[in-house]
Amino acid sequence: YPEILALRRFLSAFRIDALIDVGANEGQYAMQARRDAGFAGHIFSFEPNPDVFAVLERNAARDAKWHVFNMALSDFDGSVTFNIMAANQFSSIAKPSERLDPIFTERNRVERTVEAPCRRLDGMLDELLGPHGLTRPFLKVDTQGHDRSVCEGAGERLCEMIGVQSELAVRPQYDGASDYQDMIAYLEAKGLIPNAFFANNKGHFP
Repeated sequence: YPEILALRRFLSAFRIDALIDVGANEGQYAMQARRDAGFAGHIFSFEPNPDVFAVLERNAARDAKWHVFNMALSDFDGSVTFNIMAANQFSSIAKPSERLDPIFTERNRVERTVEAPCRRLDGMLDELLGPHGLTRPFLKVDTQGHDRSVCEGAGERLCEMIGVQSELAVRPQYDGASDYQDMIAYLEAKGLIPNAFFANNKGHFP
């Protein structure tokens, strides 16, 4: 996929040594970064859904540079109600929009909630990077409508990210989520410029 080739080039060209994987689910992105993008640095994966986290933990168990955390990241420290959807990859702190595209109606439906610990990234960054001497982090955010809050939780330290990968919503499927124009403008105001855009859900939309 061209997005994998672009990620491989970015991680290599900018000498990324830490991949911060927010919204890790079962670790699919981290495994892809290892296997397909050739990333050999440290990975820090965050997943608040306890059932999914158990799978993530097993997947990371044999990789000494893959660190996993059963928590959410947002713009505050404390605890948060986390919505677990019918299809777990849609789970989010955010609630589904009342006007979902039909393809998401059944999958993006709250089945239950759990209380999860929540942290700001700016308060964790030294804990993550310092012990390993890491200085060139890349932030991947896939939190189903909550990406901007994660970035806001990085505070002034967002500018320390060499790159940020975020899912952009043309039609937001979650209440209060930023649309793609707002998110791009927000990141540009933080000193980040677009590197590449790739379509998501390519198999579902014309």
